[in-house]
Amino acid sequence: MIANEQKRPNPLNTDIYGITAEEYSLGRSNIEVVARMIEAGIKIIQYREKEKSDRKKYEECLKIRKMTQDAGVTFIVNDHVDLAVLVGADGIHLGQDDFPPNMVRELTGNKIIIGLSTHSPAQAKAAMNLDVDYIGVGPIFATNTKKDVCAPVGLEYLEYIVKNISLPFVAIGGIKEHNITEVCKRGARCIALVTEIVGAPDIVAKVKSLRTGIERKLP
Repeated sequence: MIANEQKRPNPLNTDIYGITAEEYSLGRSNIEVVARMIEAGIKIIQYREKEKSDRKKYEECLKIRKMTQDAGVTFIVNDHVDLAVLVGADGIHLGQDDFPPNMVRELTGNKIIIGLSTHSPAQAKAAMNLDVDYIGVGPIFATNTKKDVCAPVGLEYLEYIVKNISLPFVAIGGIKEHNITEVCKRGARCIALVTEIVGAPDIVAKVKSLRTGIERKLP
């Protein structure tokens, strides 16, 4: 039975999906940024780190796992299935070129959340037949946060998802305070922001401001 036919709870039952990016964090560590995200009330946080050693990632994720667990926050690890398992993360987020989601499910079992990035209607439809709990939809707008990112898919892809795909989804890619209202108007309920949050001098104030825009513009 595929994931969307099962009755696992929606892991994206929240408004903002935080993602770490130490390179853009104004000199602050991932640990510092996650602490501020938690203080701001963000309920799902993904650890995304490309440049550090495996040992350093492990040490950071152990700390973040403890912080998120204590705060009742869902903790997702990007790409690294081994790292997610080692630190007891709540979930793993996979890209189109990462390990096949169904094999990851077979390895990790039903207790772990599996997310999958999608960039086209074909990939979204394929995800419906995979054992995933949610999909990423994007990049909606141009973004420089990921070095190997594809071209923006635009709001049209988001509209397609809302109308045709039943899986929970998070909108991602180049989303800022000035354009978040357009994303909400198209039906997104969970929105991932990277540099807009981690690059804010006051993360708590930024999240509060983002939420004001989200609540005002939700259809």
